[in-house]
Amino acid sequence: MFVNSKARTKTAKAVDTPTKTLSKALPMQLLRAREAVMQRFRPHLHELGFTDQQGRIIRTLADVDWIDMLDLSRRCCIHPASLSRIIPRLDEKGIVRRRQSPDDARRVTVSLTKKGRATFDILSFESEVLYADLATELGAARLEELHRCLDALIDILGGADVTIPDEQGVES
Repeated sequence: MFVNSKARTKTAKAVDTPTKTLSKALPMQLLRAREAVMQRFRPHLHELGFTDQQGRIIRTLADVDWIDMLDLSRRCCIHPASLSRIIPRLDEKGIVRRRQSPDDARRVTVSLTKKGRATFDILSFESEVLYADLATELGAARLEELHRCLDALIDILGGADVTIPDEQGVES
């Protein structure tokens, strides 16, 4: 859906957007914030032998019994093509197991193994410590407000359906 230039001009005047300064552009700020947060979480993931994406997959699988690959892709914000390369690596490590969907033999579903759940428990414990530190530094109320604002932004922009990266945003 395209917005005509008059409507775009009205919107631009109504909201003071710092689009001329890259450091204040919303996409850049979100990327910088993500990287700052991940610098806290990444060392523990790497210490256990996992990438950022593998950590997201493990975290997501901890919430479900079985999930199909497309839904996992959406929930993890990882392109399905990248996910199809990552899941076999986690299978080789004994973290996940795969099977054909009982409803559709063309679809593959994934779940955590017992080892995967134990790995999640380790990751989860450390994450709780890091979240507590972050809540102390930022303030629990501000952290909660940040979560609410980000959820609202995602909902306004299209919800979970827009969180699958396109080919240009593929993570491997």
